[in-house]
Amino acid sequence: MGDPAGIGSEIIVKSYPQVCDDVRMVVLGDVDVMRNAVAACDSDLSIRDVDAVGDADYADGTLDVVDFDNVDEVARGEHRGDYGRASLEYVERGIELALAGDIDAMCNAPINKKALELGGSDYAGHTNLLADRTDTDEYSMLLIQDGLHVTHVTVHMSLQEAIDTISTERVLETIEVTDEGLRDLGIEDPSIAVCGLNPHAGEDGVLGTEDGEEIEPAVEQAQEAGIDASGPWAPDNIFNQAAVGRFDGVVAMYHDQGHIPVYIHGVLPSGGVAGVNMTIGLPIIRTSTMHGTAFDIAGEGIADADSMIDALQAAGRAAEAGMAATPPSTE
Repeated sequence: MGDPAGIGSEIIVKSYPQVCDDVRMVVLGDVDVMRNAVAACDSDLSIRDVDAVGDADYADGTLDVVDFDNVDEVARGEHRGDYGRASLEYVERGIELALAGDIDAMCNAPINKKALELGGSDYAGHTNLLADRTDTDEYSMLLIQDGLHVTHVTVHMSLQEAIDTISTERVLETIEVTDEGLRDLGIEDPSIAVCGLNPHAGEDGVLGTEDGEEIEPAVEQAQEAGIDASGPWAPDNIFNQAAVGRFDGVVAMYHDQGHIPVYIHGVLPSGGVAGVNMTIGLPIIRTSTMHGTAFDIAGEGIADADSMIDALQAAGRAAEAGMAATPPSTE
């Protein structure tokens, strides 16, 4: 359900009519928050309280909710530690269910990083938590919007830390995970453009040496392994090339380098964004929205559900395609 103070519950309510014929939805969250969202969205959807995912019956016009009953009051738009802890509980239960094979995929509504911090969590977002809970070493955030696929070498860290973290080994791992992830999505022999870190990919060392010292060797090693990778390319131009189909995927070096072009590519008339955030490299299927909790409009029933719809449908397609079909051994 995401952070109880955010728009997660509302976009779930709005998504249901669009996806109920394609996927069977069951919400991990709080019944009171979900019913509040139904009222805010002026929806005729019924909310049914169930004890476990296995109790869901997926009746028409009814959304089953596994009620954690961990929200004492519905206070929209507030940073609260108890809400941060609640949203973390939903995610952790989803991971457990996916690892056990009790669900085919998990799709997260947005959580709030400040609320997580107030709740005592060391995690800055979903991605690192998912990797830790599934014992995954090589993974990446993959953003998908209208044929544009973008992964990231680093994500939720400061820009200075991201620059310091860039290494040949880490870039190569991301290229490899990207190649595997794109193949899992049905793209045969994907072509991958690798961004430079500095403006103009360093201009042969004039604008920085990381591109030649760390990124270029990673691209060469990927090529030697049979991956169709190229770069490092100038970051200000390569996304345009991928958007018109000259590359199947782009490897960005840090969060905003990859996010900003995808957000612009998927902008909605309201200023919101469509598209999917998928974590690849995991032993489970996990998708999420492209946006955050939008505390400024939470409770008003006006949030765009396009990204949530995209994420739910992508999770369904991935499950049908057999991605992560076999949960890891627990032995």
